[in-house]
Amino acid sequence: MLRRSCVFLVAGVFVLPAAAQRYDLGTLTITHPWARPTAPGMPMGVAYLTITNNGKVPDALVAASTPVATRVEFHQTSIADGMARMRPLREIVVAPGQTVRVEPGGIHLMLVDLESALVTGKPVPLTLEFRVAGRTTVELSIAAQFAPVTEAPKPEK
Repeated sequence: MLRRSCVFLVAGVFVLPAAAQRYDLGTLTITHPWARPTAPGMPMGVAYLTITNNGKVPDALVAASTPVATRVEFHQTSIADGMARMRPLREIVVAPGQTVRVEPGGIHLMLVDLESALVTGKPVPLTLEFRVAGRTTVELSIAAQFAPVTEAPKPEK
């Protein structure tokens, strides 16, 4: 009995951080905000998250800020002719009923002129400003690798 209780307790510890990584703002849901750790003296970091618009009108992420960086810029990486290219974005639009994944290799938030290194296990506040929904502050988890589970892997045939 005690062993079974310990298993459930340990499982609960791993579930709680995942549940804490969801933020609701009006009709928007922001999940899994995270960033990779940076080396001391590194001037830039990158943040990722997922935004779902559960509403009937489009919204857009129009600004972001954090006390650990001078500014936050929006960028999109694309591959053309075998070369990775990064271009700035003015905003990140989230259509009604859609989800935008701000993730490695695509749209990302560049944390420019870091005041200090991003350290594994030391969360960082990130304020997001949306055109319609307004402002909210989320907590960036700092982790070397993070891959949110979006669906179960399909068996190979």
